[in-house]
Amino acid sequence: YGDREHPDPAGLDHEDMADAIRRTIARGGSVLIPAFAVDRTPAVLKALGEMRKAGRIPEVPIFVNSPMAVAALAVYRDAEQDDELNREVDPIDFADLPNLREVADAEESKALNHPKQPCIIVSSSGMATGGRVLHHLEAMLPSARNTIIFTGYQGAGTRGRDLLEGAVQMKFRGRFIPVKAEIVRDTEFSVHADASDLIDWLRDLEPKPETVFCVHGEEGSAEALAERIHAELGLVAHVPK
Repeated sequence: YGDREHPDPAGLDHEDMADAIRRTIARGGSVLIPAFAVDRTPAVLKALGEMRKAGRIPEVPIFVNSPMAVAALAVYRDAEQDDELNREVDPIDFADLPNLREVADAEESKALNHPKQPCIIVSSSGMATGGRVLHHLEAMLPSARNTIIFTGYQGAGTRGRDLLEGAVQMKFRGRFIPVKAEIVRDTEFSVHADASDLIDWLRDLEPKPETVFCVHGEEGSAEALAERIHAELGLVAHVPK
């Protein structure tokens, strides 16, 4: 994010996601949320639970379809019983999601490709580079009733990035699938600093760095950040090849 700022949420938290869920369910479709198993899936479930509790989204089945995510959720539940940890970590109240279903069985996973009623599916991986989410994309992308909601950065060359940039077709298992589903991005889940956060962090460093190497990020973002570091802070900044 060296060349951009995170938008400030206007009004309710994650309203882009909530609005997409409401209109998708209203037209009889289902929502697929690609999300990494550790950390991101629990964060998405926490947001969905808060939306449901506030009446912002309808009560429909929510499926977590990732063996690793299911295992991670068990760790979070154990943490909720740890009084010492709870003083430092905001617990996730899974009781706010009475319709939550955790999918581990492969056959149940396949059945989700053709749900009997509108639902929300959270599945890995977050950039749609592998995992069970690929089977759901293959099944759900051809229908305009469905919606795919991305919750984080999508790396160049990933299916997630291609979909956000307007791909009209996508290849799965040797054949092309039309992209007719609605594609939405919720930018509020990002855990990375934006350009101004990075500049502020550098400004406060003591002693000042002799040289700043911008190595984490796409080339254009890294170059933009290096130029800003030099212009605003007067530091030597370089993007290694």
